[in-house]
Amino acid sequence: MEARFNLFENEIAAKFAKRFANTGLVLHQSPLPKSTQELVSLRASQINGCGWCIDLHTKEAAAAGESAVRLNLVAAWRESTVFTEAEQAALALAEEGTRLADAHQGVSDETWAQVRKHYDDDQIAALVCLVALINAANRLAVIVHQKGGSYEAGMFASMTS
Repeated sequence: MEARFNLFENEIAAKFAKRFANTGLVLHQSPLPKSTQELVSLRASQINGCGWCIDLHTKEAAAAGESAVRLNLVAAWRESTVFTEAEQAALALAEEGTRLADAHQGVSDETWAQVRKHYDDDQIAALVCLVALINAANRLAVIVHQKGGSYEAGMFASMTS
């Protein structure tokens, strides 16, 4: 299946994509650990079935030094021993924040308490915004059938310049 529409070649979509990518810079420059950002983005993208974003975040994380073991276990993070308690809290928030329709309350009080335990206010702000941003990115790519496989580490940075 080919992409339905090339968001990178349309003038309006390209302008939007550049501004959208620039919002991500705020999060990349935040005190939320980069590895946590990539793991959260990868997990939400897995849930949403976004091949483009899975490709992007897997390759960016690997280029930044993330291990193959941890990347391979993100989908089953509850059943692994390679993530810290803080990362587990962030992954739980990512899942609950992505699957809003699956739970009447959205993010549980238990998950929120774990997030508060491990992150300061600036990190929480970045984490909440990251979950919203990656879900929006997933929707853009899935709607137009933007396929994964062609992303190369560092391409995201060129979108913001």
